[in-house]
Amino acid sequence: MLNLFIPAFITVRWIDAADILLVAVLIYQLYYMIKGTAAFNIFIGILLFYLLWLIVKALNMHLFGSILGKFIDVGFIALLIVFQQELRRFLLFIGTSDVFTKGRLTKTIFEFKWQENKSQVLDINAIVKACKNMSESKTGALIILTKSNDLKFYANTGDAIDAKVSVRIIESIFYKNSPLHDGAVIISNNTITGARCVLPVTEDSNFPAHLGMRHRAAVGITENTDAVAIVVSEQTGEISFSKEGDLKHALTPQRLRELLEKEFTA
Repeated sequence: MLNLFIPAFITVRWIDAADILLVAVLIYQLYYMIKGTAAFNIFIGILLFYLLWLIVKALNMHLFGSILGKFIDVGFIALLIVFQQELRRFLLFIGTSDVFTKGRLTKTIFEFKWQENKSQVLDINAIVKACKNMSESKTGALIILTKSNDLKFYANTGDAIDAKVSVRIIESIFYKNSPLHDGAVIISNNTITGARCVLPVTEDSNFPAHLGMRHRAAVGITENTDAVAIVVSEQTGEISFSKEGDLKHALTPQRLRELLEKEFTA
């Protein structure tokens, strides 16, 4: 029978447990921040590359290992370049004034978002009807529908709203005399989480020049996340739909419904 024992020189201090806990929390928060974005796939690729380097090193493949090692040596600089937007978002989040207020820090660090399991079914009928009405009245609108990432960072750039999706609320927000009509509305789990939100715009040089900032923002947010965006043009009343940086124009309400059902009921 084998005797399993822990060597005497291996000791576990309370500071070691705290160290492991902090690293686990940091990894979780990093995952939560980049999940549903293009950066998440890049992060997985970098992780697989690092694991490949460890295997090559363990097998003593000196030539291949030395080549991979050169990339690992400059890996930190590469991470700063690749994840510059995510790092900027993280530093802005840390630098906000209310992060370190009483009770806020603990909630921020240990908030594991259990409410994600209580997701609500998106009210597609309300969104389609609101877009149809705004299209007929040529009321400009930009609606972002989240998927795996709730886009909390972008929701915080606007005014916080915690309201269930309805036709009247969407139309009232984008009414031309409403103080909230500029910017985007973000909807997560059938709840409007933010209005007047500021979004990144696409930097595609081939983007059609006749389209305005709402369309650019719709493409910009869907280029970097798995969210989808709906735009109602203020000039023409045309309804557009964006996913993964692709923009579909001149949609009928029925076609919009089909696209939303494909995304949120499949």
